[in-house]
Amino acid sequence: MRERRSLKRNIILYVAAALLFQSLAACSPGADSAPAQSEAQQNAGASTAAATPAVDEKLVLAFGDSLYAGYQLGPKEGLAPQLEQALDASGTPAQVVNAGVSGDTSAAARQRLAFTLDGLPRKPDLVLVGLGGNDMLRGVDPVQTRANLTAILDELQRREIPAMLTGMLAAPNLGPDYRAAFESIYPDLARRYDVPLYPFILEGVLGQNALMLPDRIHPNPQGVQVMVQGLTPAVKAALAG
Repeated sequence: MRERRSLKRNIILYVAAALLFQSLAACSPGADSAPAQSEAQQNAGASTAAATPAVDEKLVLAFGDSLYAGYQLGPKEGLAPQLEQALDASGTPAQVVNAGVSGDTSAAARQRLAFTLDGLPRKPDLVLVGLGGNDMLRGVDPVQTRANLTAILDELQRREIPAMLTGMLAAPNLGPDYRAAFESIYPDLARRYDVPLYPFILEGVLGQNALMLPDRIHPNPQGVQVMVQGLTPAVKAALAG
């Protein structure tokens, strides 16, 4: 019970810091779209330029927001490179392509999905979908978030590309109705599309200052390492399935 209260407190602190950060960012002209578009173009270019995986390598697309993008981290410190290294070390050779865009909402990601997929060297063996956090921070109606994630999974299903969801929790201060509507999205869609679900992408990291950047919003390299330690077995199982 004490751990649950602590987690709620940490989530409230996380959301308060994130809202402050986003409100400050919003003061800059075009902050809501220009940086994300620039990062999307960079990651899309990286996808297109990526070498075709070797015959025995899996191709994984990490499609999400700043928690996937490696916000303020070095080229080898973000989720995609660390996950690739962990998969290789565990006996599952893989190329993990970073398609994370900081600030992306589920609506923005939905718009760039086809472009991102078409820029890959071949159809991926798995797409990790990690979105919804920015929707929650902005108070977007969960109905819209659900619709956008549904459209993303529909497109992946249409292309016969396996998917895996990584979930996000809603802040307790958003109220029980919002929390219930938002947090039910991930397990509901995982069941509907029969895809694996990693319930909370920041498990073991949120609230641990030593694992976070100074903004207390994003993980530092050590935080990403903790995320990857939890995520790798689930990704391996999804690739084997």
